[in-house]
Amino acid sequence: MVSHSRHDIPQLAHARVGISRQARPLFEPGIVRRALADSFRKLNPLHQLRNPVMFTVWICSAFTTGLWLQALSGHGVGRPGFILAISLWLWFTLLFANFAEAMAEGRGKAQADSLRKSKRDVKAKRLVGTDRLGPHKVVDAPELRINDLVLVEAGETIPGDGEVVEGVASVNESAITGESAPVIRESGGDRSAVTGGTLVLSDWLVIRVSSNPGESFLDRMIAMVEGAKRQKTPNEIALDILLAGLTIIFLLATATLLPYSIFSTKAAGQGSPVSLTVLVSLLVCLIPTTIGGLLSAIGIAGMDRMIQANVIATSGRAVEAAGDVDVLLLDKTGTITLGNRQAVAFLPAEGVDLQQLADAAQLSSLADETPEGRSIVVLAKEQHGLRERDIHALDAHFVPFTAQTRMSGVNLGTRQIRKGATSAIEAYVQSHGGTFPDDLRRTVDQISMAGGTPLVVAEGSHALGVIQLKDIVKGGIKERFAELRGMGIKTVMITGDNPLTAAAIAAEAGVDDFLAQATPEAKLKLIREYQAGGRLVAMTGDGTNDAPALAQADVAVAMNSGTQAAKEAGNMVDLDSNPTKLIEIVEIGKQMLMTRGSLTTFSIANDVAKYFAILPAAFVATYPALGALNVMGLHSPESAILSAVIFNALIIVVLIPLALRGVKYRPVGAAQLLQRNLLIYGAGGLVVPFIGIKAIDWLLVALHLAA
Repeated sequence: MVSHSRHDIPQLAHARVGISRQARPLFEPGIVRRALADSFRKLNPLHQLRNPVMFTVWICSAFTTGLWLQALSGHGVGRPGFILAISLWLWFTLLFANFAEAMAEGRGKAQADSLRKSKRDVKAKRLVGTDRLGPHKVVDAPELRINDLVLVEAGETIPGDGEVVEGVASVNESAITGESAPVIRESGGDRSAVTGGTLVLSDWLVIRVSSNPGESFLDRMIAMVEGAKRQKTPNEIALDILLAGLTIIFLLATATLLPYSIFSTKAAGQGSPVSLTVLVSLLVCLIPTTIGGLLSAIGIAGMDRMIQANVIATSGRAVEAAGDVDVLLLDKTGTITLGNRQAVAFLPAEGVDLQQLADAAQLSSLADETPEGRSIVVLAKEQHGLRERDIHALDAHFVPFTAQTRMSGVNLGTRQIRKGATSAIEAYVQSHGGTFPDDLRRTVDQISMAGGTPLVVAEGSHALGVIQLKDIVKGGIKERFAELRGMGIKTVMITGDNPLTAAAIAAEAGVDDFLAQATPEAKLKLIREYQAGGRLVAMTGDGTNDAPALAQADVAVAMNSGTQAAKEAGNMVDLDSNPTKLIEIVEIGKQMLMTRGSLTTFSIANDVAKYFAILPAAFVATYPALGALNVMGLHSPESAILSAVIFNALIIVVLIPLALRGVKYRPVGAAQLLQRNLLIYGAGGLVVPFIGIKAIDWLLVALHLAA
């Protein structure tokens, strides 16, 4: 069995050379040009019908255009120039909202175009039977079907998604993952899945195809990046219903103002009824057009940020669920710890010199290519200066580790040095006529109780001491868990270790709970228990044995390097195959929800300022006392109404960068987040329109564009 490359789990800090991880400028010229064209195409009423708020604006825009044409013919009410200005700015409101959505989609389409370039037609060697050396037929990749067996040799492109059933090879997956370092793919285990479009660099593989044409992982990536199959999330649907409800309420309220205005004018004996143009302006300014115009862009941008993190989400629902997660299940190895135990100390038996123990431990590990063995050699070199061993001069004969003996070592002439499990070394010492020291047994117990792994070293009949191996907790991981705890998220470590070792690692890492000696059944049971308590659970996995738990979890992140079963069970695929990405995914999901909540708060709050602009302007001729509500000191009723409509359109443009980038994420609790939201976006939504409408009014008067 070939040992897996350390690049199978690349870290986020690695330089990206691939497509999906490339940072794109927010307003890349090519994307802007495409978005401008799409903005006009999206004026189609069938497209606008999907968004009740913006469809209402579309109807109002068309209606005021008709009023303008009527005024031009001399049969309308009001100045044609004023009506035209209102109509144009209502159309601009639609275009700006369309532009926000098109910009969010355009960033995904640009990435999809890049991905599509990596998808090219290739030839495939389809085996006639099951023997690699038997006959095969060369066919085009699109002709392959599920369960076909194909042979791929060095220098050839893998023609489709599949599972390795025979062979071991080095594969370049940079076209998909962006990671330049090759990875090992082999039959069996959790590193058997391969992706179409990747390149075999060495040796050969026999692959069983797992997807039909058009259904490959790359095809799904392209469709998802483009947002073609994006469905609205439950949260987004609920917000749509709220916005539609507010729109209906304001529509009914505005409709009642016309008969009320006619009656009031006759009763007061002065002024004139409010015009339809003013009523339409009032309606558009009162309904939540700001969030209505940006809502779709926020959702698409959330998925785009997931793509930038090299994560493919199967739906917007998964991204949103990530923002609501309150329990994280994290595997210990490779996520919380570095993945390999390392030697941290030599602990000699009573009467044994420390240098003697270090010398024997290093000699017994010179041929040990495991990470643990290499760490023993390094520790002896760094702490005791043991360097440059000449194996040939020592006439060393190494004894490899076996599952039967549970130890390894070296023979140097008459010297026989062994290291291994406590019970195995104890039996070895006794077989040579020696006894196992009680003080050494106590040392072994102390290491085990502290969560470490003891390896005992012996020479012949003498036990020399213990090598302490330890799982190294990743730097900074404890602080990350503290941040998650502050957000109300519970962290649970999953490990196959015994409860004693698991407890020690959990305490050092700072997780809230742990599941020791975890089996697939135990993981599934734990997830169901949390969900039964109303919790949303996220977990990562890469093996077939993780598939049941991944299918049960609310947010299931499968490793791209894992099995096909795991990827099919998950609702996200991490192209980097980095288990710690789960924390970043939760942060992206929460950022999307925070952005949606912040802009909704701002949108509803800024309507208040529009009341003070339009309502006095609409009725001041009939009720002069309403002039007291003109707290902004706007020049005239006409300039007040036009200023409010212009501000209503321009604020969408101003907020596009925030909708695309997202509100800056801060790991704080819900109460603190709500307080901050109300202070910044609630208060800001009240203050900004007063300043903006007044500035526009001043500019219109200065340019003589309003009466």
